[in-house]
Amino acid sequence: MTDNHTGHRVKFETLGCKLNFSETATLGKLLGERGIAVAAAGETPDICVVNTCSVTELADRKCRQHIRRLIKLYPDALMVVTGCYAQLKSQEIAEIPGVDIVLGSEQKLDIAKYVEQWFNDHQSAIAVTRTPDIRRFSPSCERGDRTRYWLKVQDGCDYYCSYCTIPMARGRSRSGTIQSLVDQAQQVADEGGKEIVITGVNIGDFGKNTGEKLLDLFEAFDRIGGIERYRISSIEPDLLTDDIIAFCAQSRAFMPHFHIPLQCGNDEVLKLMRRHYDRQLFADKVARCRQLMPDCFIGVDVMVGTRGETDALFEDSYKFIAGLDLQHLHVFPYSERPGTMALRIPVIVPQRVKQERAAQMIALSDKKQRGFIERYLGTIRPVLMEQPHGDGPMHGFTDNYIRVNVTPDDTLTNRIVPVRLVSLNDDLTVEATILNS
Repeated sequence: MTDNHTGHRVKFETLGCKLNFSETATLGKLLGERGIAVAAAGETPDICVVNTCSVTELADRKCRQHIRRLIKLYPDALMVVTGCYAQLKSQEIAEIPGVDIVLGSEQKLDIAKYVEQWFNDHQSAIAVTRTPDIRRFSPSCERGDRTRYWLKVQDGCDYYCSYCTIPMARGRSRSGTIQSLVDQAQQVADEGGKEIVITGVNIGDFGKNTGEKLLDLFEAFDRIGGIERYRISSIEPDLLTDDIIAFCAQSRAFMPHFHIPLQCGNDEVLKLMRRHYDRQLFADKVARCRQLMPDCFIGVDVMVGTRGETDALFEDSYKFIAGLDLQHLHVFPYSERPGTMALRIPVIVPQRVKQERAAQMIALSDKKQRGFIERYLGTIRPVLMEQPHGDGPMHGFTDNYIRVNVTPDDTLTNRIVPVRLVSLNDDLTVEATILNS
């Protein structure tokens, strides 16, 4: 395929997880190699790409809204839809008037080929591999317009939690090899990148198809000169081994920052969810992180209102979570998903109650995060300054994931500088002063 489309412009819309954002940046690079640039603000795109999420029914609805809005705004543009919703509901998407190409999880990174074919013959296409047949690991390591890079090390999931459709959307667990991933991280260092966020669907399952170990990958990453920071986007509590925690505590570049999905703090509900741990294991992991990394920032996924979660079970979950030394709760109400085992559970939580429980958890999260940040006001922490956008303050994150604002200075972009944390804002960002830049 040698045709060049210099002059064409593409507009991306990305919904969902950090992995999706990483893959969208890769799609932009793949199209860029064909001469297709990302549309600037105010430009009319020739191509629209929606990279979808399907973690909840609300996510599906948002995807449809984004697709229809773009078709209305740019009726002459080629419309490409990919991602998890495209994998699960390809025919439903294809029937939306104005959609031209639907690509499943395995075809996502073949986007340039399908766009080329469309420009040649204007024939619509649906390309989706049956989920049980998905075997390919598609690499992705990009930063897009950000300072930090997102490196995908693993894809797919073999754990069929009762509420979740991700295994149906992403396929079986598979990984890149340590050598291939080290090569990508080295390329980031060669480009001047300072921080890599390690992403995947279920990172703790790394190496199932290669026979390699996650700890060995982390140790190999730590030896790459030039990369000063790694963050693990998310890792399941039963796969966050004590060896990994101990390694992160003494490593050169792994930050004191974990995101550990809990979903619920009640064991009865965890069993209904078909999770692979109990709450005591989770509490032990949090305590171990805190023991070895006292400054560690710990974020947690929490689902409320799942089938079977009675008022008493929710209260028990809330009290358990309130008693943990956590810093942030990513809270979302349970959403019914077709084909999941949770639909067999008889006790249904009303939507109003779900929203009330979510509000309680969000308030708890704000309280915990505010208390954590206040402990560090007046202290000095290293911050990687990110590329400024617009006229607002420049921002970056401390090693332990406190977001700070400083006076804009383009010379600070992609530099790690010491700052003093001065005052806490209502949005839980911190005003800071640079000590010596």
